[in-house]
Amino acid sequence: MVEERWKTWSKQRLLAAGLALFDLNARSQGRFFGEPILVFENKQGSRLPIHRFGHGDIVLISRARPWGEKVIEGIVLDRGPTRIRVVVAEKPKDIRKGTWRLDRGANRVAHDRMHEALSTFHSSEGEGGTVLRDLLLGSLHDMSTSAARPPEIRGQKQRGPVGLAAMTLNPSQRAAVESALERRLTLIQGPPGTGKTHTAVHLLSALVNIGRGPILATAESNVAVDNLLEGLLELGVKAVRIGRPVKVREQLRQATLDAQIERHPLQEELRFVREQNDELRRSLSGLKGKEKGMAHKDVNRNFKEMRSIEANMIASVLDGAEVICATTIGVGHKLLRDRRFPVVLMDEATQASEPSALVPITRGCRQLVLVGDHKQLPPTVISEAAQQGGLGQSLFERLTECGLDTHMLTTQYRMHPTIREYPSARFYEDRLDDGCTPADRPPAAGFLWPDWDHPVAFVPIDGSEIVDEEGSSKSNLDEAAKVLSIVNGLLSAGDLTPSDIGVITPYSGQVRLLVDLFEQAGGREEGAPYAGLEIKSVDGYQGREKEIIVFSAVRANEHGEIGFLRDRRRLNVAITRARRGLIVLGNTKTLRHDGTWRAWLDWAEERNLFAWHITHG
Repeated sequence: MVEERWKTWSKQRLLAAGLALFDLNARSQGRFFGEPILVFENKQGSRLPIHRFGHGDIVLISRARPWGEKVIEGIVLDRGPTRIRVVVAEKPKDIRKGTWRLDRGANRVAHDRMHEALSTFHSSEGEGGTVLRDLLLGSLHDMSTSAARPPEIRGQKQRGPVGLAAMTLNPSQRAAVESALERRLTLIQGPPGTGKTHTAVHLLSALVNIGRGPILATAESNVAVDNLLEGLLELGVKAVRIGRPVKVREQLRQATLDAQIERHPLQEELRFVREQNDELRRSLSGLKGKEKGMAHKDVNRNFKEMRSIEANMIASVLDGAEVICATTIGVGHKLLRDRRFPVVLMDEATQASEPSALVPITRGCRQLVLVGDHKQLPPTVISEAAQQGGLGQSLFERLTECGLDTHMLTTQYRMHPTIREYPSARFYEDRLDDGCTPADRPPAAGFLWPDWDHPVAFVPIDGSEIVDEEGSSKSNLDEAAKVLSIVNGLLSAGDLTPSDIGVITPYSGQVRLLVDLFEQAGGREEGAPYAGLEIKSVDGYQGREKEIIVFSAVRANEHGEIGFLRDRRRLNVAITRARRGLIVLGNTKTLRHDGTWRAWLDWAEERNLFAWHITHG
């Protein structure tokens, strides 16, 4: 996919999509956990074009063309208006000479590890236990009964009481935890705002309390793994984070394997052997004959000793951990290759493709807990052929289709009750209760809500969508202009800061247009009027929340075509991110061509939540 993009996309298309930056100056700037940091900037320090390079992304560094020349792979450390900092394994020569090109990369390692996991899963009789494997394949006659049986984990001794009484869990969360402790396979469904991760970390803590380990806590994204890690550390669980520190949230980097190795008592011994070896190597040039041969042997012996000390430190840190945290792909790291994890908990399980989910499962799993919500967005799959082949369906969703029951969390703590009302009825069989009251979520000032007791508004916009030059995305200038006006009103009232507001839209073209508009209106960098305002796609916002969400639907055409906006899971995510207020902008005629959107518009209209006064204001 990436190579195809390099060879077939024009420079203008790559720039417009935010997938490449050209003609950058570079310089080195210290180290990050021992690895060189490179800074890439425009000439004269001018602002970079709008781009999609973010913290933790893989970036490919080249002179002019990523194909036909040696490419350097790096990880984005951070970004600013005028520069991007990238961590690399090795600093390139002549870094300051000439200019450089950056391309968004793809993770080839992920593909290889998923392929290996698929092979392991289908070839190994004993891997993960045949019963659990048959369950995951959906080949057992009575799935529910088999999933409910206790896991077959030998040699486990209960260390102490489970400790559920002291845990801050509501009834549905407690029921899910109690059930998961006893079952070999559990699906926990967490609708928006119901505390999926809170439940997951308390379950992990309970598993630690009863000595059910070693335990692997995993998720598809680094952000989700960091959330698990943060919760575990707050509960006092000894957790270690596997993965490059550059991809880990700054406040949590001390829990990474690299950071814990840096603090290890054996570091002093390693430093002594390394210095001794450096001295020996410096002396080699002045030695001859037998003396030189002996010195070479000493150097090799010291290298072996250093590797042994490093291996001992890694083993010591991992052996001392109660829970190992890693992304689903990160579990395939060579550091964990010889380790087996009888207990695996996977958060964000509905966003992981099946091959990705199998990477942790094939590490000896005999008790599996999948936490997710198949009513929200599925795994991201670009290829149409792969989508049709089933790659877009998660293991979690497939197991529900095989008849396996889910334990649904039913109390939501995020949304004003009115915001919760429609998604609960439409997507969750009206089972969601509120853990917050209207008084806890007062409507934001600065916007004329159609009904101040019900902070939801639909703003009808009659504009037209625009297809970009490459035909790859869509935008809507009328909606974008109204979004800017609405955000200005919300901020002028002084009730909210820019970081309290999330602007979301299904189309990358609209994201770019909105970013441009807010840039022209004052900017979003530190110190600017809109500093902290987030403008993202719906797909990039799952799991997130803001006080106010402003959603631009974009589609407006005479044919009533709404494309992937038709996916009801995308609507579910879009309308469940807000805590105190939800504002949706869209073309009524176009959206009514779709049944799910028509139902939401009917719901809003019945409650007099159409904001015609904003449309014409």
